[in-house]
Amino acid sequence: MPTWQQLRDAKLNEYEDAADGWGRVSSRANAAKDRVDNEMLAGIRGTQRGEAATGAVADLERLSRNYQYIQTECGLIRTALNGLAAELAAPQRKLGQALEDAENARFTVHPDGSVEYPASADVPVPLAPGRGGTARPGAPVSLLPGLAEGNGDPNRARAEELAERIAAAVREATEIDGRYAGVLRELNTTGGLTVDDSMFADAAQDTRRLQQTARDHAGAQDIPHDRPAAENAAWWRGLTQEQRDEYATMYPASIGALDGLPAAVRDDANRMVLAETRAQYQQELRGIPPEPSPQKVFGGLRIGMVYSDEWIRWNEQYGDRKAHLDSSLRGMNAIQDRFDATGTNGLPEACLLGFSAEGNGRAIVANGNPDTADHTAVYVPGTTSNLGRIDGDIGRMTDLWRASAALPGSGSVSTVTWLGYDAPQNIVKDSPFSHYADDGAPAFNSFMDGLDTANTTASGGHHTAVGHSYGTTLIGSAARQGELNADDVVFAGSPGVQVGSAEEMDVPRGHVWNEEAEGDPVPDIGRWGHGGSQWRLGGGVFLIPSDEPFGANQMATDTTGHSDYWNQDTESLRNQAAVVTGNYSMVQLND
Repeated sequence: MPTWQQLRDAKLNEYEDAADGWGRVSSRANAAKDRVDNEMLAGIRGTQRGEAATGAVADLERLSRNYQYIQTECGLIRTALNGLAAELAAPQRKLGQALEDAENARFTVHPDGSVEYPASADVPVPLAPGRGGTARPGAPVSLLPGLAEGNGDPNRARAEELAERIAAAVREATEIDGRYAGVLRELNTTGGLTVDDSMFADAAQDTRRLQQTARDHAGAQDIPHDRPAAENAAWWRGLTQEQRDEYATMYPASIGALDGLPAAVRDDANRMVLAETRAQYQQELRGIPPEPSPQKVFGGLRIGMVYSDEWIRWNEQYGDRKAHLDSSLRGMNAIQDRFDATGTNGLPEACLLGFSAEGNGRAIVANGNPDTADHTAVYVPGTTSNLGRIDGDIGRMTDLWRASAALPGSGSVSTVTWLGYDAPQNIVKDSPFSHYADDGAPAFNSFMDGLDTANTTASGGHHTAVGHSYGTTLIGSAARQGELNADDVVFAGSPGVQVGSAEEMDVPRGHVWNEEAEGDPVPDIGRWGHGGSQWRLGGGVFLIPSDEPFGANQMATDTTGHSDYWNQDTESLRNQAAVVTGNYSMVQLND
């Protein structure tokens, strides 16, 4: 326990100065990591091949991992020191005021915290002939000879109050000191250059401990929740850079999910969540015992092969969890693969604008920075989409980026895979129902508003919502429920969008585009569940974007079936790219 003298003499600015130093190391590590990833690694991957290049890439990937770990741990130390200084300031002020009051009253504060006081002049002399006493917190007053207990001396009451104030300030400081000391003791690491899964998992645990410890310094309650993107951006702008760094370090998942914040901020935060989650999942997966083999054993002539008792017990305990870990790790590896592809054939840096492994998972992955892009396309995948299947969706947007960037006069382009909702997982049992789209639509509207808020180009950016299959239903629901913040909408293989007219899609007239490939069965089957109604101009019910009365531009396709709209070097893909880049004259329409 600190003494009152130690609390009085504590130079809190020294903690803050130390915090600034750790913060500078954290920021420099982050900048170094970005340079390694987006310049050095991208340069090698884009131009070099062979054994030497492979070795250099491995070394730089390890260096990048080190920088990311340094950024996080040093950031946590900075926040802990700032939190300690900020919280100790209150008991130090209280102590200082108590000491000042004691001095003004001509009382003496002893090293043990007791307060000696003189007898009050108001006390009758026969009861207190010029003598006082000593007050200790929580204990009866120590009386000097000649002063009876209970004599009503006002100095006694004042001394007791001062002794208790001093003790309370020390108790408060002791509690704060203990909390932060425990966290700071855990912020250590091992030697060497290898940053393994256990270290990132430990960093996640360090973060959770600090969240509990520093909740009064920078609490999650201060971060906006379910607020419009413009309000999120205004909150962020109102913070100092140090406050921004502390929130991003302590609550990376929350900061990474805030629509309206700069893409670079969200990317840094979500990459840390990804790294820590990936490490935790890999550790947990390694801890699951191997699946018993064989699964089935012979149960007799009457019943044939049956699952073994050993396998049944294993499956009950580990089966579902292992399946979730395997699926989630496939998705995380796919996201990392996209990071690692930066620089390949001119592919720009990737931004991770959203991530969670909970449930079916969430992932929002951008090719290029949408904040600085002249043209941004946001793609919503459909039924069976989840984190474990994100690889194909990322690939589609990579191909759309290449096709868009190749068009003359396209400017800067960003294409985004938006898996920000729980998509139907079963075509028969789930996809006929609209609640998946209705539940996910508000989040999509918020994301699109965030793109508009964060874009820094002179024009504010040209934004296109692209949907496939059930993803088109979500985009339609977003327009029906709220205000879809988009300049163009592209539908591919749509089963219906809950509205019966292009005019209801919240974009300028003539800016709704549709593709239906030959042999795609989804539009005609899906209309009965997701088609809209429109009675004007001879319309009707169960209308889908492929129907003429809907009013969409019907783009030509040269692909077949439901899943090939993004095949490379196809008219289907080139038409989408023309819309995304605003080259409308290049769009080929059906005759």
